[in-house]
Amino acid sequence: MQLHQALPLVERQHALIEELRARAGRHVPCAVLAERTGTSTRTVERDIDRLRAAGVPIDCRRGPLGGYQLLAPAASSTIDFTAGEVAALVASLVAVGPYTSATAQSAMAKLLSTFRGC
Repeated sequence: MQLHQALPLVERQHALIEELRARAGRHVPCAVLAERTGTSTRTVERDIDRLRAAGVPIDCRRGPLGGYQLLAPAASSTIDFTAGEVAALVASLVAVGPYTSATAQSAMAKLLSTFRGC
């Protein structure tokens, strides 16, 4: 997949994770996620499948009260990254555009702060 093809995918998947995170503890219907991300329900289903295959803890429930729910905690504990892991994350953010969202900007600033003092 070319970078220009990956950008919309990354942006959609980020938007899906943020939508699910904002509704922590509740299942969100696929149709709601599709409307919020400006896509079809089939696109949401494919993106959720990709996220789940990558290990993102998303629960899927069928039926009238069904939908998708992010099972990760709302706040994360401290994570220690190696310098190589930080470099990989920075390179990934640069590739997709670190200024695509406030969350991406914040993540980039935190990652870059680990390089100061080296």
